[in-house]
Order: sequence, then structure tokens, then C-alpha cells
Amino acid sequence: MSTVTTTPSTRTNADAASAAVDARDLVYAYGERRALDSLSISVPQGTIFGLLGPNGCGKSTLLSMLIGRRKPDSGDIRVLGQPLSAKLRARMGIVFQEPSLDPTMTVRESMQLQGRMFGLPRATTEQRTTQLLDNVALTDRAASMTATLSGGMKRRLELARALLTEPALLLLDEPTLALDLDSRQDLWRHLLEANAAGTTLLLATNDVAEAERYCHTITLLDEGRVVAHGTPADLKRDLRHDAVRVEWKDDAEREAATIESWPGVGGVRIAGRTTHVTVDAASPFLTRLFQDAGSRINGVQIEETTLEDVYFQLVGKTISTSDAAQRSTV
Repeated sequence: MSTVTTTPSTRTNADAASAAVDARDLVYAYGERRALDSLSISVPQGTIFGLLGPNGCGKSTLLSMLIGRRKPDSGDIRVLGQPLSAKLRARMGIVFQEPSLDPTMTVRESMQLQGRMFGLPRATTEQRTTQLLDNVALTDRAASMTATLSGGMKRRLELARALLTEPALLLLDEPTLALDLDSRQDLWRHLLEANAAGTTLLLATNDVAEAERYCHTITLLDEGRVVAHGTPADLKRDLRHDAVRVEWKDDAEREAATIESWPGVGGVRIAGRTTHVTVDAASPFLTRLFQDAGSRINGVQIEETTLEDVYFQLVGKTISTSDAAQRSTV
């Protein structure tokens, strides 16, 4: 399985200077609970870098440190080759997990306030506001109160606001949370345009499909620690090749102990009446499955393995919050 390619002991000062984010041995605790536990990452400039893990694994805590909201208990952070500072903050943009727009302001006023906060000349703010609102298809809503916008429009406005200062680094904390499919795709079109123009994107998410589709490199996190690191293809390379989802007529629990003992079976996850199994090859597994338990099966689906499977094989639990029950048999 792919692991972190560079560690604090092997990264050089040149690595830190050339990275968009270079964090080494970060520790941060909320009381007795460690949110970050000697966490180290290095984000190459110009990439789309994903922090993938379940809620509570430390993603948002790390992003809050990068914008100076929290200070690590120990460890070192360099952003764009520099220690954190107020001046450096102007070279960073952020789209928060929760909406952060003032509902009493218009769309244009929200952009103007951002420009004043970061010291942009008024003419520059107006020019960029006009361009960015056009880019995110909000020109006709410039005079509208932000409270009247749809969820997708609010996210596009927050992105335009974050891009107003032309940041070199854009931090994204669950940016598509609660958006419908069309709004997600629309937001990602704008994010990809920003990345193509040279902005580094650092995405914190627990959406496996989103990370796998858009991120160049992904770091898997669990309880504030790095579990694995690499491209989506690298992370899946050593995993079992196929995934089979079996829906049972009755509770899936009693079938798991039998299935996990079969040759070629990797991990078995259970959620209600559904069993998700990673296997070396689907064909021989399905042959035996129907021979031994065909009368108890309601449906079967063969799927490609995902980063969810990688995470489960490494950690023994799921990333997605939709799985009501989890079981490790790796």
C-alpha cells in the first residue's frame, strides 16, 4: 500500500520553500483529545490536493491552522515558503464548510467588503468583482441580498469572494456539502478553472467520489494521523481488484463470517442487509456465492474498488457517514 512519500526527517528546506503548504509534526489537542497527532503533509504548488477522511479526523482543524485561527501545540507550518503572517493571509482564499455570507448584504457588497478587508484598491476590487461575478454567473444577481440566493449560488459567491485577491492557495472545507448534483458540477467547473490558472487547491472532504475524481494527490487521515498518501491510482494499486455489493433478504451479519473465510476475499463491510466485499476476482466469488447462498440473496452488484475500500482495508472503518454499521474483517 502506498504511504507518505516524504517525511519530516527526509524533507529538505528546499522542499518547504517550493511547497504551497509544508506542515511538519503538527500536534493539536482539544482538552485530552488529540485532533492532530504528529501530522505532516507537503502540498505541491499548482496541484489539487485532497485531505480525505471521516468527520473528526482533523481536516478542519488543519485548515483553521493554515489561516491562523488556531496555533499548533507543537510542530511547524510553512505556507508558500513562509511562516504564517497577516500579510501572507492575503495570498490565501478559503471556502468554509458552513455558509459565511452576511444575509443583510448584497452580492456586490459582499465582494466589496472582501476587497476592503484585504486592502485592495477600490478600482481593482470593482474590476475583479465584475469579472468574477460574470465568471460564476451571478452578474444579474449583483444587487440581490445574499439571503435570497439558492445554495448553489451562495457557494459560487463564496468562491468568487475567495478568489478576489487572486490567491496562490485556495482552501476548501467540504465546499460541495448539501449541494445538489448540478450545483456540485457547476462549482467544480469553476474550481478547475482556478486551478488551471495556477491556484493550488487544498480540499478537505469525506466525499470519496469527489476526491477520487478531482484530486491529483490524496492524503488519507484517521484520528489526526496520516494513514496513506499518493495518487488515487497509487492508493488503489495494492488493493483487491473487484468489489461486490450483496443485498440479502435477511440481516447480512450471519453471512459475513462465512464469506470472509473464502479464498480471495479481502475486506467485508456490513450496513444493514448489505454486504460490501473486496475480492481478487468477482467471477469465482460470485459462483461460490450463488452456490452456497443463492436463495438468501436479494441482489448483487459488481463495482470498481474505491478509496473507501482502501481506507477500510487500512483503518477498518468507513469514511462515508452513510454506512450505519461497520465491521472490519481485514
